[in-house]
Amino acid sequence: MRARLVRGSPTARGARRGLRALAGACFVAALGLASSCASPQLNLLRSGLDSLRVVVDTMKTRDSVTYVALVDLKRQVADQREILLSTRASTGTTSQQVNDQMSRLEGRLDEVLGRFTQISQRMPAPSQPPAAAQGDPNQLYDQANQDLTQGRYALALGGFRDFLRRYPTGELADNAQYGVGECFFAQSRFDSAAVEYGKVESGWPSGDRVPAALYKLGLSREKLGQDDAAKKTFEDLVKRFPNSGEAQLARERLGGKRR
Repeated sequence: MRARLVRGSPTARGARRGLRALAGACFVAALGLASSCASPQLNLLRSGLDSLRVVVDTMKTRDSVTYVALVDLKRQVADQREILLSTRASTGTTSQQVNDQMSRLEGRLDEVLGRFTQISQRMPAPSQPPAAAQGDPNQLYDQANQDLTQGRYALALGGFRDFLRRYPTGELADNAQYGVGECFFAQSRFDSAAVEYGKVESGWPSGDRVPAALYKLGLSREKLGQDDAAKKTFEDLVKRFPNSGEAQLARERLGGKRR
């Protein structure tokens, strides 16, 4: 015969407790199994959420930097606009002032030109200077002599020779010929200088430049090593012009040679 469990009996209560314990164990086991199966998916989901959070944070940071840059750019544009407006205003004022000044100056210029035209019409036409004034021998000689004293020997030489070509019988012709010799002597061209000094004596034997020309002729011959010719020139100078200053210099040269 199959034994029957009577409700409320100790045996029945023990059985129920056992079933409950077994069911609890099975439930726990099932939960553990479910947890073990779902763990990789949860981890993946958690990793995705973390990555999304990083992206969001990065976007926030970038947006904040961009916002700051935009604000700064806007400020710079506003500043440049103010500068441009002020520059335009200043330039407009300056241009207006310049235009006003130019207008006043043009008015004054027209007034002066008008007065000048009236005065020019009242004055007689200037007469041409005479030919002698255009080629003044004194001015020509003075310019050549000034070039000589200031060391412009080429210009001086050309001036003196131009004078001799245009005024060969002029009052200053012997002086111009002496100046030609001086140009060569100043450049240590003693052979040419001797030739030019000799022309003073031959061309103007009674001129007042002959004593100086003879003395410089003697010096030129000394520089060329022509001692006998130099001595003869000095003696001739002392004999012909004994009272001249050049004769005194020539005596000193001759005295030095005798010693």
